[in-house]
Amino acid sequence: MARLKTHDDALRLKLINRAAATVFDRGTGALSLRKLAADVKTSTTAVYSLFGNKAGLLDSLYEEAVRLFIARLDTVDSSDDPSADVVRLGIAYREYALANPHLYGIVFADRGDYEPTPERRSEAGSTIQPLVDAVVRGQAAGQFKEGTAEVIALSCWGAAHGLVSLELSGNAPPGLDIGAAYEETLYAVVSGWRARGPESAAQTP
Repeated sequence: MARLKTHDDALRLKLINRAAATVFDRGTGALSLRKLAADVKTSTTAVYSLFGNKAGLLDSLYEEAVRLFIARLDTVDSSDDPSADVVRLGIAYREYALANPHLYGIVFADRGDYEPTPERRSEAGSTIQPLVDAVVRGQAAGQFKEGTAEVIALSCWGAAHGLVSLELSGNAPPGLDIGAAYEETLYAVVSGWRARGPESAAQTP
């Protein structure tokens, strides 16, 4: 009879999510493998078996956060309106952050004493590529100004990141509903990068 596999992916994800919540709320210094194991009702042996040590756990946590973020962005299919795709990617950015605030914080907020490896940083950096690709397609279609696509993409990304960070931290100015203004703000940023001409004017939201 085959032995049951107790150190499986389900347990791994449960440990990652609990560790992410701890790091998000109190920083990496508060992360104890023994306490983590107790919280998830498993053994420290299981934690060490799955991750090796605390550094391995943090690395896996970061990797999982990036993987899920990429998967969410990949649900945004390219359309024949690249400027609208830029906004849709921004909406996907916020949806991921609100659904996974602890994992989002691992990638985009203060991680304490955890320093991602160059490989992990490269993986995280690649998440802007769908936005860059949409801008490049928009430039080819005459929707966006000529210039460096990465700069345009970064400004759109920065607007999304700033609003989401304010929303998650609870630091939005009183009386302002970020959720209600979010999409309108993204369209305003996109509009600022539009090529000026009869064709682009007709496409302005």
